[in-house]
Amino acid sequence: MCLGIPGRVVRILEGNAGQLALVDVLGAQRPINLGMLEDQNLLPGDWIVIHLGFALEQIDEAAAAKALSGLQMMGNADGGEATLTAEDARSA
Repeated sequence: MCLGIPGRVVRILEGNAGQLALVDVLGAQRPINLGMLEDQNLLPGDWIVIHLGFALEQIDEAAAAKALSGLQMMGNADGGEATLTAEDARSA
């Protein structure tokens, strides 16, 4: 089973033939390889699904919010309701 984490593109990193982007995942920024994406025309603010440091697909903000909510529910030991949204990730 693979776990894809949504992240928001901060900027495309110079060099590397446009293959790397700095991506924010809940406040942590990491370089992510874009080489597996069919369409690599990403802009700051775009959302992607990340697995093992690679962008697997571009998603919209609604899909990112849904994924973040699901991830929060999986990590919520008391079974409480998820409250994390894509907006929360942006402001983190």
